[in-house]
Amino acid sequence: MAEQITLNGELVWLIREHEVVQVLTMERALQAVEAAFRDWAHGRATNQPRQRIHTPQGTLHLMGASWHSKGYLGYKAYLSFPGGTRFHMLLASAASGQPLALIEADALGQIRTGAATGVATRYLARENAARVAIIGTGHQASTQLQAVCAVRAVEQVYAFSRTRERLDAFCQQMSEQLGIPVQPVGCVEEAVQNAEVVITITNAREPFLTGAMLRPGMHINAAGANSLARRELDTYAVGRCDRIVVDDLAQARLEAAELILPIEMRRLSWEQVHSLAHIVGGLLPGRQSPEEITLFKSLGIALEDVAVAVVVYEALQSGKT
Repeated sequence: MAEQITLNGELVWLIREHEVVQVLTMERALQAVEAAFRDWAHGRATNQPRQRIHTPQGTLHLMGASWHSKGYLGYKAYLSFPGGTRFHMLLASAASGQPLALIEADALGQIRTGAATGVATRYLARENAARVAIIGTGHQASTQLQAVCAVRAVEQVYAFSRTRERLDAFCQQMSEQLGIPVQPVGCVEEAVQNAEVVITITNAREPFLTGAMLRPGMHINAAGANSLARRELDTYAVGRCDRIVVDDLAQARLEAAELILPIEMRRLSWEQVHSLAHIVGGLLPGRQSPEEITLFKSLGIALEDVAVAVVVYEALQSGKT
C-alpha cells in the first residue's frame, strides 16, 4: 500500500513506480484517456502545452492539465540530464487545490503514451486491421504495441530496430506477452510493406518513414518525436495522409516538426490538422473510408498524465489492485 507523507502540513500519498505498474493496466489506461479526451471536447477538461527550461547541462519539462469534471488537476515535471531522466507527477483536488498524491511517473508516462496511441487507433484505423509494424523497440515500444493490440484483433507484428540484439529480445518478449507472432525484420521498408497500422517510436532526428512507403488504408501512429529537432516522417509522407490528428493542437504548433515544416513550405495548413478530442467527443468523424491514409501525431500531453494518475490514485485508495 502506498505510504503517506506530509507536504505543506497536509497528508499526501506517495506512490512508487511498482505501485503504478501494479494497478495501471492498459485497459484502465485506455478507458481513462478516452474519457478525458471526450470531456475535453465538451469543456470539462483543459490542457496546458509543455514548457521547457533549458540549461547548458539539461532541461526541465513542465506540463499541467485539469480534468475538472472528475474533480482533479495536476502537473508532471521531468528533468532530462546526461545522467538520465527523472519524472514525477502531482495530483490535486480541482475543488480545493489540496495535494492528493505525489507519483513517480516514468511507468505512468509509458503507459499513457501507449494508451493515447490505442485511442487514436480505435477511431482511425480500419476495423479489420490485423497487421502491425513497429519501428523502434526501446523504452516506450512495449506499451505502444500493447495498446494497439487491445483495440484491434492483431494477428501479426513486424518489428524493426537498428540494434539487432534489442530487436530480437523485444520480439521474443512481446510474442510471449501478446500471444501473437512478433517478427524481426531487416529494414523499415520490410516492416511496413504489409502493415495496416504503423507505429513509429524512435529517437530519430532524420525522417525514415517516407511517402513512397505508404499505402491506401494505412493508419500511422507517429509517437517518437516531440521536438523541433526530430522527425520520423518525411514531408511527402505527411502530404500523403488524408486525415491528420494530434493530441493537442496548441502543443503541435510548438513541437510537431513533422507538421510545422510542411506548413511552412505551404504544403499543409493547420486547418487540415484535427484534434483527437474532437473525434473522441463526436464533434468530428473518425476514419471516413477504407482507403484513407490516417496519421496520429502523438506528442504526449498533460491531460493524458492526469487521466491515468486518477486511475492509479483511485485504485490505491479503494484497494482495487
